[in-house]
Amino acid sequence: MSEKIPPSSEFDRRNFIRTAAGATAATAAFAGAARGAGIDPDQKLKIGFVGTGGRGTGAAAQALSADDNIELYAMADVFQEKMDKSLESLSKNKSLEGKFNVPAERQFVGLDGYKRVLDSGVDVVLLTTTPGFRPLHLRAAIEAEKHIFAEKPMAVDAAGVRHVYETLKMAEGKPLSIVAGFCWRYSHSRREAYRKVMEEKLIGDVTGIYATYYSNHSKPHLDPSLRTDGMTDIEWQIRNWYNYTWLGGGGLVEQAVHSVDKIGWVMGDQSPISCRATGGLAAPQPGGNIFDHYHIAYEYPNNVWAHLGSRKTPGCFNENADYVRGTKGTLIIGRGSDPYIEDNDGNLVWRFKKPRSGEPNMYQVEHDELFASIRSGEHINDGDRMIHSSMMAIMGRISAQTGKEVKWEEAMNAGEDLYEEEGGMTWDEDYKPSPVAVPGVTQIEGIGGMEKSQAAVNDILKRPWLKG
Repeated sequence: MSEKIPPSSEFDRRNFIRTAAGATAATAAFAGAARGAGIDPDQKLKIGFVGTGGRGTGAAAQALSADDNIELYAMADVFQEKMDKSLESLSKNKSLEGKFNVPAERQFVGLDGYKRVLDSGVDVVLLTTTPGFRPLHLRAAIEAEKHIFAEKPMAVDAAGVRHVYETLKMAEGKPLSIVAGFCWRYSHSRREAYRKVMEEKLIGDVTGIYATYYSNHSKPHLDPSLRTDGMTDIEWQIRNWYNYTWLGGGGLVEQAVHSVDKIGWVMGDQSPISCRATGGLAAPQPGGNIFDHYHIAYEYPNNVWAHLGSRKTPGCFNENADYVRGTKGTLIIGRGSDPYIEDNDGNLVWRFKKPRSGEPNMYQVEHDELFASIRSGEHINDGDRMIHSSMMAIMGRISAQTGKEVKWEEAMNAGEDLYEEEGGMTWDEDYKPSPVAVPGVTQIEGIGGMEKSQAAVNDILKRPWLKG
C-alpha cells in the first residue's frame, strides 16, 4: 500500500507529542498544524457525511449542534436505506431544525460516494464508515483540502497506518483541522485526571497500567440465512463489517482501541518497546474471522508494563476501567464513579469534581472544539496520536494472531495489508478473507522473522482441535 514507515526513533521525533491532559483541546499534535485566517461566523459551513450508520449519525448530530451557521449538505453510504434511516433520525431532533440541505441529488450511493461528497462543495467532512476504508477516505479528504472529523481507528493494518502517515505529511503546513474520534481525549474528567498524573505527579512515577474492556458482543454476525440470492461477498461482508478484520480490524482495533489510546496518553504517547499478547475465538460465529478476546502487555522503558484485557462474551464479568499505578498511589477511572486517586495506604488524594450542570458530553466536545478551531483559524491536528494509538492496537492484534513477541519497528513495517485492492474494489467482486488466525501458525511478513518451516506448520495443523 505504501512505503515503509521510519523506525520508531525517527517516527517519535515527528511529534508523538506528550499531550498534556487538561491542556486546551487544540493540541497541534502533528507538526503540520497551521494557523489559518478562520471562517467568518456569517459564512455557512457545509458538512459532508460519509458513512451513515449509528455512530456516524451521532457524529452528524453533534457536528450540526456545534455551530450556529451550519448545514448538512451532502451524504454518502453504500446503502440507501442507511442514509434514509439516518436522515429520519436526525430530522427528529428539533434542535437541528433548519440545518438540513441534502436533496436526493446530493445523496450518493456506492463505494465511490465519498469522492462525490468531496466534490460537492462541502467545507468539512465526517468520515465514519467502517475503518477499513479510512486510509483511502482520509487521503482523498486531505487532497481535497477539507476539514476532517475521522472516527477511530485510522486503519486496520500496518499498511493502512503507513498510508495515513503519508497523508498527514501531505497535510503539513495546511490550515486544516483534523479531529479524531478518540473521544476520551475530549473528556473533561479524563483530561483533569491525566493532568494530575502527568503534570502534578500525584501518583509519582508511573510503574504499571491495567486497562479493561470487557463487554457483551457488540455486533454478532448476521444469520447466514439472511444472505439473499445475488448478494455479493462484498455486500455481505460490509453488512457484517464488524466481524471481518479487513473492514473493522476486530474488537481490539475497533473498540478496545479506546483503552489502548488511554494507555498511550498517560505514557506520553511514546512508542512501546514491544508487546506480548494472547487471544482467540472462544465463541465461534457463523462467519467472520476476528478474535473475541485478547490480553496485551506493552513494554515501556524502565520495566513499566501496560496491560489491557479485552473480551466480548455474553454472561461474563463486564468492566471498562483504567488503573494507573505509580510510586505514590493509583489513579482509578471507571467502576461507576468519577476518576479518583488513592495513595498507597488507600487514602483518597483527589477526586474529579463534576460541575452541578454535569460533565459535558465528550462526543459533543470534540465537535465543539473542531468547529471552534475552524472558525478561529487556530487549527486542531490530532494527526500523530491518532495513528499512534491505532498502530498500538494493530501491534497487539498482530502479536495475538501470530503468537509472537512483536517489536514496535516490526509492527510498523509489517507486511500485513488486508485491503490489497485499494481504490479498485468493486461491489460485484468475489472476496474471500483469510480464515481466523491460529497463534503459532499464522505468519505475517516481517514478524518474528517468519522462521517457522512449512513442515513445522503442517505438524501444528495436525492438532485435533484444528482439524475440519
